[in-house]
Amino acid sequence: MRAYYELTKPGIAGFVMITAGVAYYVGVAGQATFVPLFHTLFGTVVATAGALALNQFLEREVDARMRRTAKRPLPSGRLRPVEALVFGILLVAGGVIHLGLTVGWLPALLTLASALGYNFVYTPLKPRSYAATFAGAFPGAMPALIGWSAATGTVSLGGLVLFGVAFLWQLPHVLALAWLLRTDYLRAGFLLTPPNDDNGRTIGNQMVLYSAVLIPASLAPTLIGLTGWIYFVGALFLGGVVLAWSIQARGSMSNASVRKVFLGSLAYQPLLLSLMLVDTVRG
Repeated sequence: MRAYYELTKPGIAGFVMITAGVAYYVGVAGQATFVPLFHTLFGTVVATAGALALNQFLEREVDARMRRTAKRPLPSGRLRPVEALVFGILLVAGGVIHLGLTVGWLPALLTLASALGYNFVYTPLKPRSYAATFAGAFPGAMPALIGWSAATGTVSLGGLVLFGVAFLWQLPHVLALAWLLRTDYLRAGFLLTPPNDDNGRTIGNQMVLYSAVLIPASLAPTLIGLTGWIYFVGALFLGGVVLAWSIQARGSMSNASVRKVFLGSLAYQPLLLSLMLVDTVRG
């Protein structure tokens, strides 16, 4: 049971669920009711857990070559591949069907698209192209659209704005992680850092660029009337910190400075979501 639990990557699945929940809350202008919110959270976390399990099935041989993943359930032999495959398919199907029957088929289809994009676009690209970094940000940002569409029944401007914030946030975060784990990724054959960038100058410039673009994107929820000025000021401050640390990291690309960007961006998203909850404009 512990191995199956690990297969779902509960920390990531839980964070996805929270993101979808906050988007739902913003989508209903703070007027959330328990039952539909519960169904949104439950279906999202179950399907996400399944997608993450399927990813470990697909990458089981690669995981065995990397130090940080060698003890996962499949490389360590605690589960057989067929067990992970069946488990993942059942969870994805169960989560998607649950969403479709309880909150609507639009969020259900978006959830399915996220699972398919993660496993059949992002995962195959990782050993082939640096474009995988950007391809992976699409399913990573999909929880914002899932929650929004469950609340409103549509994919409208507000949902797209929340999707954009989630998409842009991931880029400096993932780029920093790719630099920190470049040796392990090279051992696995993953191309998650720019080619011919041994000194990290390209990846440093990109961290600065995406951190800078994230700031105006993160202010957009207030500008279109979804959140208030407490959120606006908080988002401006958080974005400024991540940008400052990215600029600092670009100067040396030392592990210490890049780790600061990684950890700062890791804290950024839950803090931003908290500001959204606190300062959603009530309907």
